[in-house]
Amino acid sequence: MRHTGTLLAIILLASASAAACGDGGGTTTDGKGAPVGVDLPRADSDFWNSYAKYVPTTASELGINLMTPTNSQNDVSKLVANTQALVSQGAKAIVMAPQDTGAIASTLTTLESRKIPVVTVDTRPDKGKVFMVVRADNRAYGQKACEFLGGKLNGQGKVIEFQGSLSSINGRDRSEAFADCMKSKFPGITVFAEPTDWEGAKAAAALQTRLAQHPDIKGIYMQAGGVFLAPTLQVLKSKGLLVPPTDPKHIFAVSNDGIPQEFEAIRKGEIDATVSQPADLYAKYALFYAKAAIDGKTFSAGPTDHDSTIVDVGNGNLEDQLAAPLVTKDNVDDTALWGNQVGK
Repeated sequence: MRHTGTLLAIILLASASAAACGDGGGTTTDGKGAPVGVDLPRADSDFWNSYAKYVPTTASELGINLMTPTNSQNDVSKLVANTQALVSQGAKAIVMAPQDTGAIASTLTTLESRKIPVVTVDTRPDKGKVFMVVRADNRAYGQKACEFLGGKLNGQGKVIEFQGSLSSINGRDRSEAFADCMKSKFPGITVFAEPTDWEGAKAAAALQTRLAQHPDIKGIYMQAGGVFLAPTLQVLKSKGLLVPPTDPKHIFAVSNDGIPQEFEAIRKGEIDATVSQPADLYAKYALFYAKAAIDGKTFSAGPTDHDSTIVDVGNGNLEDQLAAPLVTKDNVDDTALWGNQVGK
């Protein structure tokens, strides 16, 4: 996730990519000054709180007229209400991150009928049309976690997996990929898949129960470090299992998010790896595409000039799949990682 050059260069390159990928050539309006509404999905996740901090600074850099962001608190009914409020206040484009990807379709249909483009961040709607999905390959998250743990356990043993909500495409993608990889590559590993609805308390309770039943568990996959890391470390500490990798009692843990707290835990040897979701680029390109939509630009599938690939995900939707590298003790201090730039 190495990003060099100025933001202006990125914008120019992306604009060039848009032209190369089939700029619609329709009437183009100046998006500067057109209000853009952003709904933040939740405030109980360190990852999403980091994303929230990037939104206003990025909007300023891009010259976007950012409306006061709303927060739907992991509640689709609040997301619908917030969206309606933003539209009534004059939003010309909406950026959202629906956590329940099946329940937002009617709202997307309404927005499409009113010609208000939508960019979704991190999640892709199961139904409905959006201008662009800004996301990383979530199946790759599950695959990377599986391969990491499978290697550390030498293909044998027991692993507990904290699944995200299966009503979210992210939870489904990560869970399915992790299960498929384990079944095909590491059949000697037993996986205890625990649904959590992205709630840390549920993950902690599941870990307590499984460790009581299976004290020989040697691996943990946390699908969201922003909500699972702290309760997981608390449980491990209470059981005397928060020990470095050199200790035979160590339980190998891999996470998803790339927040500074995960990096610190990797440095301490408390967990072993995470997949870094690009919170900075989520904000940057969500707002970039919102402005591009207002400006009348169009895109098509293919490589971009910012080290990602736009893919056709069906239903007329495109997804810009941004880079999400695996972070271990070997590269945890890489200054290009957004988790090492927060607050600097």
